[in-house]
Amino acid sequence: MDNIRGILSRSPLFAGLPELQLEAVCRIVVREQYNRGDTVFSEGEKSKGFYIVETGSVKIYKLSLDGKEQILHIFGPGEPFGEVPVFTGKPFPANAMVLKTSNLLFLPRNDVIELISGDPSLALNMLAVLSMRLRQFTVQIENLSLKEVPGRLAAHLIWLAREKNNAEKVRLDISKGQLASLLGTIPETLSRILTKMTARDLIRVRGKEIEIHDFEGLKDLADSGKLDV
Repeated sequence: MDNIRGILSRSPLFAGLPELQLEAVCRIVVREQYNRGDTVFSEGEKSKGFYIVETGSVKIYKLSLDGKEQILHIFGPGEPFGEVPVFTGKPFPANAMVLKTSNLLFLPRNDVIELISGDPSLALNMLAVLSMRLRQFTVQIENLSLKEVPGRLAAHLIWLAREKNNAEKVRLDISKGQLASLLGTIPETLSRILTKMTARDLIRVRGKEIEIHDFEGLKDLADSGKLDV
């Protein structure tokens, strides 16, 4: 229970809640374990609640009519997903699959609505998170439609670095194939761009770690989207 309380207190949905309110949320949580490749929910499936990642990672994705996968988000420990249908009452708009063995915290829809009805501060937290998600989707759609692939990759590396307080080294917690899908491209194109960015001395790739050598150069690339060597 202590670990669940810790995960909830660090989650953006419940951060800052008083201890008594956290305890109330803990009481409705169901811990579920999934293996790599397990489906958490499918597009069109009726929502019975939402999830928070305790350990591991989960990808949210959609499939085109010809079976092409487009990754929308990848969530790690402390991050909630699948929460929008809890409020709309509509089916899940995308698929969720576990990328590695994971523990997920499931919060049943009816119990969550009951808690929110008696706790305005919880409702405000959830509204803030949903607003942030909307902004993320807006930025992602803008990147996919307006920026070329080098600009998308540069913007993603900058985001990873800022998540670590502008770190000079970031780690990819997903495969390059999954990263390519997230950026709306194919692995071969991603590899070529990484090679060109290395030749420009913007970055250096060491396995899953990427050293950022020229932060300002990455910003310029994220803005222009064009990579000339």
